[in-house]
Amino acid sequence: MAKNLVIVESPAKAKTIEKFLGTDFQVESSYGHIADLPSKEIGVDVNDNFKPKYEVSPDKKALVKKLKDLSKKADMVWLASDEDREGEAISWHLAEELKLDPAKTKRIVFHEITKTAILKAIENPRDINYNLVNAQQARRVLDRLVGYELSPVLWKKVKGGLSAGRVQSVSVRLIVEREREIQNFNAVASYSISAEFTNEAGKTVKAKLSKNFNTKEEAKAFLEKNIKADFKVADLETKPTKKSPTAPFTTSTLQQEAARKLYLPVGITMQIAQRLYEAGLITYMRTDSVNLSEEAMSAAQAEITSYYGKEYSKPRNYNNKSKGAQEAHEAIRPTDMSRHTVDIDRDQARLYDLIWKRTLASQMSDAELERTNVKISANTHNEYFSATGEVIKFDGFLKVYLEGNDDDEEEQEGMLPALKVNEKLNNKFIAATERFTRPASRYTEASLVKKLEELGIGRPSTYAPTISTIINRNYVEKGSFEGAERKYEQLTLIANEIKSQTLKENSGSDKGKLVPTDIGGIVTDFLVKNFETILDYNFTAKVEQDFDEIAAGNEDWHKMMSTFYNHFHPIVTKVETTAERESGERILGTDPKSGKPVSVRLGKYGAMAQIGAIDDEVKQFASLRAEQNLSNITLEEVLNLFLLPKSLGTYEGEEIEVNNGRFGPYVKFGTQFISLAKGEEPLDVTMDRAIELIEEKTKADAPIATYDNLPVQKGVGRFGPFLKWNGIFINVNKKYNFDNLSQADINELIEDKQQKDIDKVLHNWTEEGIKVEKARWGRSVITKGKIKIELSKDIDATKLTLEEVKEMIEKKSPAKKTAAKKAPAKKTVAKKK
Repeated sequence: MAKNLVIVESPAKAKTIEKFLGTDFQVESSYGHIADLPSKEIGVDVNDNFKPKYEVSPDKKALVKKLKDLSKKADMVWLASDEDREGEAISWHLAEELKLDPAKTKRIVFHEITKTAILKAIENPRDINYNLVNAQQARRVLDRLVGYELSPVLWKKVKGGLSAGRVQSVSVRLIVEREREIQNFNAVASYSISAEFTNEAGKTVKAKLSKNFNTKEEAKAFLEKNIKADFKVADLETKPTKKSPTAPFTTSTLQQEAARKLYLPVGITMQIAQRLYEAGLITYMRTDSVNLSEEAMSAAQAEITSYYGKEYSKPRNYNNKSKGAQEAHEAIRPTDMSRHTVDIDRDQARLYDLIWKRTLASQMSDAELERTNVKISANTHNEYFSATGEVIKFDGFLKVYLEGNDDDEEEQEGMLPALKVNEKLNNKFIAATERFTRPASRYTEASLVKKLEELGIGRPSTYAPTISTIINRNYVEKGSFEGAERKYEQLTLIANEIKSQTLKENSGSDKGKLVPTDIGGIVTDFLVKNFETILDYNFTAKVEQDFDEIAAGNEDWHKMMSTFYNHFHPIVTKVETTAERESGERILGTDPKSGKPVSVRLGKYGAMAQIGAIDDEVKQFASLRAEQNLSNITLEEVLNLFLLPKSLGTYEGEEIEVNNGRFGPYVKFGTQFISLAKGEEPLDVTMDRAIELIEEKTKADAPIATYDNLPVQKGVGRFGPFLKWNGIFINVNKKYNFDNLSQADINELIEDKQQKDIDKVLHNWTEEGIKVEKARWGRSVITKGKIKIELSKDIDATKLTLEEVKEMIEKKSPAKKTAAKKAPAKKTVAKKK
């Protein structure tokens, strides 16, 4: 047994650190938190100074026992979890649950996993920082109280199975308010003027008029003024300007830039950054600081001077703009600035490249530019066309990096040809193009993070899980609408003649943007109406500041909790008893056939339409289609829902029916359900079209081969092309030509799948009827009969013993639950008698 036991959170981190320490050190992983509040109860005693009840989850008990045994044998235990509040709490839980002797326990922190940083940390240990622990406890307890007290109110007043959270609900509110702003926006048309000229050397000059015209008539009148006009350069101004680099990455800016340049979702960015950190390639990835250490600045300076020259180097310190930023931490940067690239997984290499370039650029010289502004006049009117251009005189940091921009339509300034005042210009054309004002853009993951940071809501560790939560709970979804066709007019003056044409453009696309669902809007309305404080942006930011004060040792967390809860709990009690139900109901009009009211609202199984009033004996109901929303569906669209199901007739002795279902509109033929193509309207489906779909389906389902005397079929599903054989679905990857699979390909695919199914079994205790298998998403599953236990991905299932697995099954056994259910049944019978 090694004299020293080092405990970190992740196996990858442990593996990297082990390389730097000698044989006297054994590095083990806690696989994240080993203790937390219980999942099936509130776990906070509000009457005992908000005392939290921590417990070790069943799937961590074996690990805790192992760590406890190792810690008893070690001369010294080093708690080396991350340096943030969550990491401090992990170290505290380890000290408590392992019952570590303070005299034999040391806490070490480091913001990068390099040999120098690890050895330096061991030379400078400290005690557990209870201010950080208390800040983490305050966040955990407050969020637990909000979630556990608000969620049941939503079940009663809106719909079962809903949840609320301090940061998640505010995030949804931002998205809902932006969506309503867009829906209520009325686009205003105007005509913008653009032109192209050529100078005496024949070079092109693109220019614009600084004003727009409100009507087509005004625009046309302006174009008429330019017929047979003479144009010249009326004024030319050239002035030097500079562009400075942006600061090194914080968690927020890394998420934003990775979304803009690498098209990575926020959660994926953090996963990749975590791997880079654990591999010792970058500094800690959860930070709100833009500082660089002196060593890092010196390393960057040496690299810049060596590769680009001394004139490109300009060491800089940056100041934080975000509220509550922790200046003592460092920005996200490479641990070794001389490592320009990394030869690893593609996405890790791309993110590393982004971090390296941003860090290096932050320590480089300004770019020196020359900006030229040109005014072009006509001899027939007093309006001026303007043209602008930039010339880079010294590229400076632009040699390495330029920050992305959230505005998709921002135009980049180009270069202008050499011009001189009074130079005559020839007009190629002048165009008056109808343009429409645009509403604010829907949030992307990156722009939502930016907004939350601006408001002071959440902290670096919360952004990614918050976005994942609101999407997973169906309050928000990624838009898939490609946009609608919109016509616009364009008048063009060319060769002294005005021509008119009608053009088309795509408008209103929300593809990839964050769009609130019906339930997201309804829950937001209910919470804003009844819990204004919790949903208030300033209040949520103030709570974050309170956590910061606790972390700094300036505020007592129990007192902060008491102040919050004494205000919050009475509101919950009042709302629970007095608030009206919220269903998002809208009365759309009257049914022309029955004369009854037509409405839409949220029902038990989702958004629904209704013909008839609440007290009518006979009412009709229909589910809204997936792409339809309570907030903007029309009366005509609702009435069409009641025309389904629609019978088309019979084909080959089977009735054909078109209908709308859970997964969209479909054609039903006998026992077959055939989905319509995206955007295809079910009411427009004819008998001929239905037969065409049926025959396509029949052809697609026909066996393409046999294997082991059983038919093989192929198809395309959510996850791409697949084969179906003997009830098994087999994904077909890109190395195969799916349209032309040979028998050898089919044999190989099926046999590979069978082997994978064998390989995924980690344990198979046949005599006990117990199996442990690898599952998706890095987790493993224990099965015995009808009992199925999904293990945390932190657990190394390959090392589980039969006894440990039996203990988990015993706790999951339905026997106790069945007994518990029987007792109340007897009481009910007794009452009836």
